[in-house]
Amino acid sequence: MCTGLTFTNKGHYFGRNLDYERSYNETVAITPRNYPITLRKLPPIHTHHAIIGMATVADDFPLYYDGTNEKGLSMAGLAFAGNAVFLPEDSRKQNVTSFEFVLWVLAQFETVDQVKEALRSVNLVDTAFSEGLPPSPLHWIIADRSSSITVEPMHDGLKVYDNPVGVLTNNPTFDIQLFNLNNFMHLSSKAPANNFSHAIKFDVYSRGMGALGLPGDLSSSSRFVRAVFTKMNSIADETESASISQFFKILGAVAQQRGCANVGDDKYEITIYSSCCNVDKGIYYYTTYENSQITAVDMHKHDLDGSALGSFPLITGQQIRMQN
Repeated sequence: MCTGLTFTNKGHYFGRNLDYERSYNETVAITPRNYPITLRKLPPIHTHHAIIGMATVADDFPLYYDGTNEKGLSMAGLAFAGNAVFLPEDSRKQNVTSFEFVLWVLAQFETVDQVKEALRSVNLVDTAFSEGLPPSPLHWIIADRSSSITVEPMHDGLKVYDNPVGVLTNNPTFDIQLFNLNNFMHLSSKAPANNFSHAIKFDVYSRGMGALGLPGDLSSSSRFVRAVFTKMNSIADETESASISQFFKILGAVAQQRGCANVGDDKYEITIYSSCCNVDKGIYYYTTYENSQITAVDMHKHDLDGSALGSFPLITGQQIRMQN
């Protein structure tokens, strides 16, 4: 399970938690403008926008989990098990595989509106990358500096929803997740008012009681509500340091700790990594489960006019700064 979100302070930020029980050797990958993108069902793309994000690189191909291009368009794929349906090829449409989808979008487009228009002719097909890497059931959040959408592959084709909260988790479908927020409109960052009965005297005995009823479990529907509430009420200074710190605090509110989500066979879902990309500067920040120090990779320090992938293995061990 995962959580993805956008955040605007003085700058614009996009990132996610990747929650799973195992790693696939993730790396921060930079795809330069002249890296030849070979597609399974469509002609290759030889020249395109540069991209930075988290990926598994297999056979020199970046299988992006999330990414941002040099124009500020961002995208992340999140688990959508039981709902995602990838269809057979359709000769009337552009057939894109699910593992190419993030790369295909970020390579070509600059805005959410451009993506929405292009998706009218897209068919996501049920093709595996390899025998060992079958299609993953996913849906996606796509965002630019001013708006975001959710894209869900269903049995009757792609569903594209405007995403006014800039947050995505997993099941159920996004329309249900968004409607469920109506059940929490009473939550507040302020102390609660007595709407129960003026015949009874109540004691506001603790700070934070305005948020009583905010879900605290690890289910995707609860994480959606908690992430939206935390994001919408977040306040941070406009510095880069304060902004990225606040972003990671929002993600921390929905992070998964080892031992709390048993997925069977003595395996536990954890937040393998958390990411935050400054989409204006092309700087990709991340932490890992055992490394809470923020590490950064700047796409503009790579040769963006080159043709070779840049790959930066994650620093996963805890980094402790001794003060005495």
